[in-house]
Amino acid sequence: MKKSIFYFENPGKENTDKLLDLVKTRKKELGIDKIVVASVSGETAIKLAEKIDDVDIVSITHHAGFRNKGELELDPDAEKKLKEKGIKTYVGSHALSGVGRGISNKFGGITPVEIIAASLRMFSQGVKVGVEISIMAADAGLVPVDSEIIAIGGTGKGADSAIVLTAAHMSNVFDLRVHEIIAMPRP
Repeated sequence: MKKSIFYFENPGKENTDKLLDLVKTRKKELGIDKIVVASVSGETAIKLAEKIDDVDIVSITHHAGFRNKGELELDPDAEKKLKEKGIKTYVGSHALSGVGRGISNKFGGITPVEIIAASLRMFSQGVKVGVEISIMAADAGLVPVDSEIIAIGGTGKGADSAIVLTAAHMSNVFDLRVHEIIAMPRP
């Protein structure tokens, strides 16, 4: 099999539209019917739904307190728009930091989960995010663990990385399989 990977010159939001075009093409080629997307504000998930209408989209946003204690970052108006477009939204702790980051922040050092996250960042922040949100969505029962999905992540705002993978639950994290990279920033 021969497959090309699209590399962006730089990470960031400016890559979102092109990335979504690439995802649309690969989704069609592979017949994938589920896409999980990191979308704190909901903007990227909404753009995805406007570009691809024949797919089940799961939008993952930050947990309450990620930026400000007790606060959700997802605007209620955006959440309403996501629901209107049939996009499921998941709000929860990050699979590759969560409690581990809290321990490191309090006591120093690093946890095994943070080592996994740092290793995935060697590809790109967006690839790490794609793996992470797939685990989160699998644990919520929102994506299958026995068929391929597409995961979209980014560096900061917007999207700059997309991967095809088979998700796994947190308890079986090493069963997750990344099958291919659709696009990512070139480090």
